[in-house]
Amino acid sequence: MKKIKLDIIGLSYSQTQSGAYALVLGESGGNRRLPIIIGSHEAQAIAIRIEKMVPSRPLTHDLFQNFAKAFQINIQEVLIYNLIEGIFYSKIICSDGEKTVEIDARTSDAVALAVRFGTPIYAYDFILSSAGIVIEGNEFAFLENLENAVNAEIVEDDVKEEKSKIQNPFSSLTDEQLKTVLEQSLHDENYEQAALIRDEISRRK
Repeated sequence: MKKIKLDIIGLSYSQTQSGAYALVLGESGGNRRLPIIIGSHEAQAIAIRIEKMVPSRPLTHDLFQNFAKAFQINIQEVLIYNLIEGIFYSKIICSDGEKTVEIDARTSDAVALAVRFGTPIYAYDFILSSAGIVIEGNEFAFLENLENAVNAEIVEDDVKEEKSKIQNPFSSLTDEQLKTVLEQSLHDENYEQAALIRDEISRRK
């Protein structure tokens, strides 16, 4: 089956599912987008690495990376290989240089590891054809067999802006307030919030 390389296009709050996020993966060199709903912890793990933030202590995905590197294990690729009843199935393809092993994983965890190892993310073409969103200019057309428009408004906003950023609720704070809240967020290891604050500080410069 044909594999399609994907890039991380956006990550934003879900407006339809409390505590959830929409991760948007985009076809490299193409106009299809794949929206996936993930949990807040996994979204935080992805955002931290995208924002190049360093936690004071290793998070779970950082621990996995450190463990793998200690035993000379590398992740070669992440593959989204199936879609059953709205659930994406992924696997992590690892190698120690002699043996290659495929490990089943939740897609959110697989992507969180991919951004840490600099690993390419792929999906089979039939998944993009059945669950993807086609972008034509500024208009969005759902592919024929897409049964659940997963957070369509969020996907539309993120892809139109073409930003890999989390929506920022801190725009009303002053510069001094932002710095104070950022320091507190880092102290509390609330890296999800810290990433949002840093986005707002960068936007103002």
